[in-house]
Amino acid sequence: MVPLPARRALLAAALGPAGRLPRHHAPAAAARPFSGAGGQEEAEGASRATAMLRHLLLKLRATGPVTVAEYMREALTNPGQGYYTRRGGIGESGDFVTSPEISQVFGELIGIWYISEWIAMGKPKAFQLVELGPGRGTLTDDILRVFKQLASLLSKCDVSIHLVEVSPKLSEIQALMLTGGKVQSNPEDKSAYMKGVSKTGIPISWYRDIQDVPPGYSFYLAHEFFDALPIHKFQKTEKGWREVLVDIDPDVPDQLRFVLSPSSTPATENFVQPEETRDHVEVCPEAGVIIQRLACRIEKDGGAALVADYGHDGTKTDTFRVLLQNSRDTATHEQLLHSYDMLMNPKKMGDRFNFFALLPHHRLADPDKKHKPESKSPLPPVAGFGELLLK
Repeated sequence: MVPLPARRALLAAALGPAGRLPRHHAPAAAARPFSGAGGQEEAEGASRATAMLRHLLLKLRATGPVTVAEYMREALTNPGQGYYTRRGGIGESGDFVTSPEISQVFGELIGIWYISEWIAMGKPKAFQLVELGPGRGTLTDDILRVFKQLASLLSKCDVSIHLVEVSPKLSEIQALMLTGGKVQSNPEDKSAYMKGVSKTGIPISWYRDIQDVPPGYSFYLAHEFFDALPIHKFQKTEKGWREVLVDIDPDVPDQLRFVLSPSSTPATENFVQPEETRDHVEVCPEAGVIIQRLACRIEKDGGAALVADYGHDGTKTDTFRVLLQNSRDTATHEQLLHSYDMLMNPKKMGDRFNFFALLPHHRLADPDKKHKPESKSPLPPVAGFGELLLK
């Protein structure tokens, strides 16, 4: 089964296929119970689902239709019943599987990429690894394994881990995986709500917002993070662009449905470009804000950001057959082949997953100086990436 990012998984279950306006649909929480290991967990999931539906119905009766962005924000991060706030259904026994859960190769290659960038930048004396929405902590754990294997290379570098996580449930899971559960809540550092030390001796801090992460040379990581941020949906009609909203179904009062705004909304005016040719558009303003913050931090303090998420096209590489040669048993050999197929097969994740890197201007050679003999040698190229030139 091809893994589904959180946004599509929830919206698909909640309101039907994107681009359609179905009449009768309930939210994800009410459409089906959360999957779990046992009957009690499923029952608790169903109870939370019912509570979330009740909350949404009360809200809609009080305010009228809400944007898809507001619906998603409530469903995912509501303090009382939000999906991520109270549950983190990631992994084989959860609601969806992410790349790090499929194979350790994914995270280890990312760890090597960060080391490569650190070397290319002259081996700064310290760097922070900052992950946005770390899931179960699997990706950071795999990266830390690489850091441990290259400990002699990093021996003179002060490395720290900073996790931006809004879910209390997921932060507990991350702490257990990364530190063995040895953490301190409410530390003296008021910007972090939890601190600990990894099993390999690297300090780890947890934050609720990227702005709380202290400044400094940093490598940022956002894996299937932007795809879960709230979006605004728009539909082109004979009367112009209209925003897609979520409302109560009048024929089935305990369920929800898509509706179109009767007139243009502020979001329609600001987020739909005049030259847009498609008839259905999704826009995530929050993603733009976060990218801008990352860019400003990197330009000021140095470092890089790596964004990995689903996209319309992708790249295919073959990078871990050394691993196959080192595997001593058939089971490990087959698991590596299965993981490789899931990650790289064009019919699975190979053509659906993309990487995007942000780097400071001085990290890239000036194109005008590349062919001038008096210019200095350019910095080593960014591994695996070509420069995006905006015209």
